[in-house]
Amino acid sequence: MPPRNAADVERKIFLIATEESGDRLGANLMKVLRQRLGGAVRFEGVGGRAMTQEGLASLFPIEQLSIMGFAAVIKQLPRILRLIRLTAVIIDSPDFTHRVAKRVRARDATIPIVDYVSPSVWAWRPGRARAMRRYVDHVLGLLPFEPEAYRTLHGPPCSYVGHPLLEQIATLRPDTAEQQRRDQAPPVLLVLPGSRRSEIRHHMAVFGETLGRLQVEGVAFELILPTMPHLLEAVQAGVADWPVQPRVIVGEPEKKAAFRIAHAALVKSGTVTLELALAGVPMVAAYRAGSAEVWIALHLIRVSSVILANLVVGENVVPEFIQQDCTPEKLVPALHDVLNDSPQRRRQREAFARLDTVMSTGNQPPSVRAADIVLETMRKSRRPD
Repeated sequence: MPPRNAADVERKIFLIATEESGDRLGANLMKVLRQRLGGAVRFEGVGGRAMTQEGLASLFPIEQLSIMGFAAVIKQLPRILRLIRLTAVIIDSPDFTHRVAKRVRARDATIPIVDYVSPSVWAWRPGRARAMRRYVDHVLGLLPFEPEAYRTLHGPPCSYVGHPLLEQIATLRPDTAEQQRRDQAPPVLLVLPGSRRSEIRHHMAVFGETLGRLQVEGVAFELILPTMPHLLEAVQAGVADWPVQPRVIVGEPEKKAAFRIAHAALVKSGTVTLELALAGVPMVAAYRAGSAEVWIALHLIRVSSVILANLVVGENVVPEFIQQDCTPEKLVPALHDVLNDSPQRRRQREAFARLDTVMSTGNQPPSVRAADIVLETMRKSRRPD
């Protein structure tokens, strides 16, 4: 029987994603890799529903992590390490996935390791970048400034592949009718208190009081609060005593529909600020947290802003109110600015209009760019297929 061609050999790729956002990234990457390899690929690792639907043989569903905890995952490390033979792609949760990568590299230095979603080395603990050179062959950055940050910090090679939000722009921007509603009175004001229960707990009271004062001052607005099914109970409890009641909507499509008609937003700092910026929605960003998180923010953060939209634009156009500054007394005037045709509102809209250029990936979707770099890293590895 003649030997098979190298192109016919089934490749095994091990992927680890432990969060829902990473699961979506992993699924899109797997889809392109299968197209590129003509089906001669097998995926193993840890992922959620999206990656499982793309053919991942997951050791356990990530949905169980909230019950199991990471301690239970750590116990799976020996089994995980036994399965990683040719290529590893680690996604999100660096405290866990980098532990896996270090052990893989220590066991077999010829196994290529790609890190999809950079840790925030540009914001804090910059020494991690240099340390990553020992166990990561290539970093796939979601943000356009990350490759330069890795060069400056002497980290592993990093390529900007594009943020997954770029593939959702059409669902974030209004059509003609939605633009008319965005410009009509009363303006639609979004309130986004966070995507975790702890964030909701920290922000609901101050957001509710802020919106109540805004209403007392005679400002008219239609209030919408988008959330997800698993947070609905916490949100409903949090808004129960708000002086102005929002229309609570549930689900990702409903959230994007609200973004398309929104005039302004009051938002907890996070990735959602970039999502709003791409949708062209001026905002006020706030952040309250526990004492440990605040200490990190005050003593270890190395960037001029904690607002992702500001970092990508390269200008602090979104006002941010952190911890002791997150008060109704400061939030109310800032909301006046973004609800009215003020210099602050115009400045944000002008900056957000530059995002398409700043974040451009040419004609390639992020998942395609990511897959091509994974394959190139595999080809450069010292281990033959």
